[in-house]
Amino acid sequence: MRNKSKVAEGWWDYTTLDEHILEDAAKLSAQDLEQLSRQGFSVVMYDTLEEFYLAEALEYISSWRQATDNEPAGICGPIGPTEQLPLVARIVNDLEIQLQNAHFWAMDEWYIDGREVPVDHPLSFARVDLELCFNRIEQSLRMREENIHFPRADNLVAYSRSYDEYRCCIMQGGQGEVKHWAFNDPVKRSGQYQDNPPSPEEYRKLKTRVIELHPMTIIQNARTSGGGVVSNVPSQAITVGPVETWKSEKVSIWHAGVHDNPFGMRLTTLMISKKLPDSSVPMSLLADHPNVQFNFFRPGIGECEAEMH
Repeated sequence: MRNKSKVAEGWWDYTTLDEHILEDAAKLSAQDLEQLSRQGFSVVMYDTLEEFYLAEALEYISSWRQATDNEPAGICGPIGPTEQLPLVARIVNDLEIQLQNAHFWAMDEWYIDGREVPVDHPLSFARVDLELCFNRIEQSLRMREENIHFPRADNLVAYSRSYDEYRCCIMQGGQGEVKHWAFNDPVKRSGQYQDNPPSPEEYRKLKTRVIELHPMTIIQNARTSGGGVVSNVPSQAITVGPVETWKSEKVSIWHAGVHDNPFGMRLTTLMISKKLPDSSVPMSLLADHPNVQFNFFRPGIGECEAEMH
């Protein structure tokens, strides 16, 4: 029998893993993380936040510059982190990069009362993308409105299909405390998943969908985006799925040390490096993707040692 979750007994999450994996992850130093690169999985370190977020912004630019009339191309990007977004707009404007053939996919959006939250909702991800990036790009350089793909309740099939219609060079992401990318959270411990979580093969069949969020995700987003008011954070979201992720040529995850903790960053790096996919740690499923890069702000890696404050 697998362990019960220490944070939400009705759910699967990383606390249900074999304790030896958890112990091994906690022992890793920052230097150890650098040495976990392998073919198909690279670990990159940055020593300043300026370099970190500039490198993240440049992935937008490199993806968009590959777009042509015959082969439109683009990038899928997260909200969390967001510091790269104004840099993207500034680079596009200063270098006068034409984006007419470029595409952008937003990873996810909150879901309330049968639809995505409106753009004027205080937690709207679409609003952040527009205000911090796209509305700051000069009108003459902007991509076509239809080339910006926001996941909505009424376009889940069309959103998913667009990954077949256009080339997604990179899917960026952060890592949440429940070890997700986008809102690919672990599932509830019920029904056919009472004794074991979905197999990696089962979980990878999931497409863009509406998902019920793990309690840990709700609490994290209240902390990072809602001033700690848990009751104001939606319990459901629309999220890009593993199916679309595997259609992306590269997955690039950005660890600034803000959205997840020192242990979590170590755990997923170890599981991907050693090819230990387990859907209770959704990020670990990227062990089977052919091109994954973890980007770390070195001072944000921290330590896994007890420290009383």
